[in-house]
Amino acid sequence: MKRNLHLAFALLIPATLFAAEPSPKDDVTAAAKKLGDQANYTWKTTVVVPDSAPFKPGPTEGKTEKDGFTYITMSFGDNLTEAVKKGDKAAITDMEGNWKLASELENAEGPARFFSMMVKQMKTPGAQVADLVAAAKELKKEGDAYSAEMTEDGAKKQFRFGEPKNPKGSVKFWIKDGSLVKFETKVEARMEFNGNEFDAARTTTTEIKEVGTTKVNAPEAAQKKLS
Repeated sequence: MKRNLHLAFALLIPATLFAAEPSPKDDVTAAAKKLGDQANYTWKTTVVVPDSAPFKPGPTEGKTEKDGFTYITMSFGDNLTEAVKKGDKAAITDMEGNWKLASELENAEGPARFFSMMVKQMKTPGAQVADLVAAAKELKKEGDAYSAEMTEDGAKKQFRFGEPKNPKGSVKFWIKDGSLVKFETKVEARMEFNGNEFDAARTTTTEIKEVGTTKVNAPEAAQKKLS
């Protein structure tokens, strides 16, 4: 009799009480969503490459507001390029500092074309995480951080241009109070440029700050281009 009562009681308990604990993938996805739901935030991305790399990018800094403008500055050596995005449209400064729609620079010569392509592909940190989670083999939690090796295809997708040979990679996320505060990717591959093969390894680190207190002051000339 008692056994039957215990069984009946168990059947009455809501199934949600037996739901599985959130996985590391669930934690990271939820943290990225929480960041994306914020009114605004600032981020800074730095890239470390080998001394032999033909291209040595400087930091990229961005400010974004939910359903509004995203303002980005990118440094390459002594050159500073500005970009503003809203929805699926983007404006970027050309070599003379004039604002142009990214679509206007698609057939331009030299760096302007490269930057226009890069800006069109660029995502805010909150949006980048979905791609990085998909690129991870199996996320594991280590304190406040979550890390994983990348699949070969996932590592390959971290290279926007060219054809990487034997790509490998890893990704790591840091979460605080349920929100994403930092993430880092490390990738390795060999690439070819002007007939020469080089080490295309790099470590890319993005840090998020000023969540909810960021002011996005997109230049007026860029706003007119996007209107």
